[in-house]
Amino acid sequence: MSEEQDTMISPGLEALLEKVDSRFTLVSLAAKRSRQLISYDLGLGEGGGSEVPPQVTSTARKSLSMAFEEIEADKIGYERFDPEERARSEAEALAQAEADAAALEAVSDEE
Repeated sequence: MSEEQDTMISPGLEALLEKVDSRFTLVSLAAKRSRQLISYDLGLGEGGGSEVPPQVTSTARKSLSMAFEEIEADKIGYERFDPEERARSEAEALAQAEADAAALEAVSDEE
């Protein structure tokens, strides 16, 4: 018997947790987006915000509530990265840069 409990946040926690892989991810994602929304609001008085405007129509006044609504509506998300894959791609990029520098040096020595 699954009853949805009355909570202070809307959308509910259960609905939000279906969009992410953990509570930590939810908190981090919502906090980051909330800060972006605050920055956007503060920038409007200066001729335009540098951040992305709200992605959903909301009656909420709080940036965190708007962030939760955006997460539920799949307007914002996150991407996990594999640290080993990142290290491998950085090593490949470094090796390519060194090879390019060596080739450039060889060409300038011939001239």
